[in-house]
Amino acid sequence: MPSLDTIQKYLVDLQQQICNGLEKLDGKAVFISDKWDRTEGGGGDSRVITDGNVFEKGGVNFSHVHGKLPEVLKSETRHADYFHATGVSIVIHTQNPFVPIIHMNVRYFCMMETENGALVDEWFGGGIDLSPAYPNEQDAKFFHQYLKKECDRFDISYYPKFKTWCDEYFTIKHRHQMRGIGGIFYDHLRPSETCTKQQLFEFMQAVGNSFVPIYSEIVNRNKEKPYTNDNKEWQFIRRGYYTEFNLVYDRGTHFGLKTNGRIESILMSLPPHAEWKYNFQPKEHSEEYQALQFFQRKSWV
Repeated sequence: MPSLDTIQKYLVDLQQQICNGLEKLDGKAVFISDKWDRTEGGGGDSRVITDGNVFEKGGVNFSHVHGKLPEVLKSETRHADYFHATGVSIVIHTQNPFVPIIHMNVRYFCMMETENGALVDEWFGGGIDLSPAYPNEQDAKFFHQYLKKECDRFDISYYPKFKTWCDEYFTIKHRHQMRGIGGIFYDHLRPSETCTKQQLFEFMQAVGNSFVPIYSEIVNRNKEKPYTNDNKEWQFIRRGYYTEFNLVYDRGTHFGLKTNGRIESILMSLPPHAEWKYNFQPKEHSEEYQALQFFQRKSWV
């Protein structure tokens, strides 16, 4: 079975792999590393890229935190008093409005009776989703087909189940629309008689390793498209909706804030610029009006 150290090593390597891939895509900007320690135990490495040719702002965070189990989690598992949580989280905001925001997270969580006591519970979680200001069917199908192929290698029930979970989770409920075009999302995947810890770890790796090939293809398709001031305005409005979701609904944000997490790393997902226009309504038949039709639950494969 993979140990905590094995999982953590993979995640550290994944962070480096993704940073290398994004720097290559951008061709100008490089990541700045900001390593930090958590008083209660653990720490991380927040890597941020800004003002590039392609990426206006992006972060690739690694963290491994541990310590006394927060009260907010004690109701989930009895007889546990200590936890470890480790993962990689990514959010990228782009210069060109036709290149979508992308988010990915892969993580592992375990709880013990005491700091060095018996394991009580453990699970894997994560996912990847796309939030374009201007979605197009070709990119949406490529994105979802790639994820389905990776999921099917492990269990043919994964993609439909995790896609539905993603559609439901990444919905801005007060606006009655999805944050983007979805992807996959899963949580609390526990080892069982039918799915071992090794298999769940391999699935984590499949999701994590899919980031660079997926995003490289989509960036290269769209990064040279010309755009107008109106396109930028729409991008900023969509970023505003993205921000609303992350602050109001995102469980990772709430977990970090409730467990004395590092604020700069938690709020890394927020865009550098966003707008909230009062009662903004796109003109009928405009590109923006047509884009809204994509932010609903639909099948892409």
